[in-house]
Amino acid sequence: MSYDAIVLAGGAARRLGGADKPALSVGGRALLDRVLDACPDARTTVVVGGRRPTARPVHWTREDPPGGGPVAALDAGLRRTTAELVLVLSADLPFLDRETVRALLEAPGGPGGPGADRADGALLRDPDGRDQPLVAAYRAEPLRRELALLATEHGNLTGLPLRALTAELDLVRVTSRPLASFDCDTWDDLAAARARIREHGSVLEQWITAVKSELGIDLAVDTKTLLDLARDAAHGVARPAAPLTTFLVGYAAAHAAATGADPAQAVAEASRKAADLALRWADEAAADPAEQNGSG
Repeated sequence: MSYDAIVLAGGAARRLGGADKPALSVGGRALLDRVLDACPDARTTVVVGGRRPTARPVHWTREDPPGGGPVAALDAGLRRTTAELVLVLSADLPFLDRETVRALLEAPGGPGGPGADRADGALLRDPDGRDQPLVAAYRAEPLRRELALLATEHGNLTGLPLRALTAELDLVRVTSRPLASFDCDTWDDLAAARARIREHGSVLEQWITAVKSELGIDLAVDTKTLLDLARDAAHGVARPAAPLTTFLVGYAAAHAAATGADPAQAVAEASRKAADLALRWADEAAADPAEQNGSG
């Protein structure tokens, strides 16, 4: 599905003492980069705000005058897009994921669907029942129309609330996944986000996602397979064998992928071979009393 993305990364961040909120990190990655990672397949990505380093290339723009609020910022971003469908996001969503973005783009009856009777937009509704217009997908044409009408009515878009825009649009709601709409408006919010990614049930997924982003790779990682391999190497050979073996598996998989193999299948095949070797190594040691006793 072809779409453009607009990420609003301006604002005064008053409750954060004027800090550069999009550059604040959660899990070692800037909030803005975490949001950009949720929409990697956008045809064009426009960030509205001051320029700053990003993990992937984007187009930059600002509302005029700067600090004009979300409606003015959205208008500035929309002027840099050409797709019929636009994804609109704020830059402070540490747990936004690609599944949530896909749900917005493909919402039944939503803007990405077929037919002329589709809605003007699909926005996220958080677990408390609140609409999130800055976690949404919109059809560009009605969005441009309403922005033009507001500009005519008020003279400009500066300071207008988002509800002045969304009130006139036909919108469908998408129920939020847990934490997908969590935003960082205060230092307490930031601390809570940093603590959540280190919780036992999510830390590995968050870490793997961060590493893939840092290394610039996009690969479905079978965490269980790799952890099982590390366990077999550690128990069957020696503890230091675990990280070294998984490194060699990654290298072998990359080499196979370079020759045209599917990367995920290459990882699985290399993991299987290394795990089988570790098990044979352990069986051999168990069957050899001299080696088991440490003597030759």
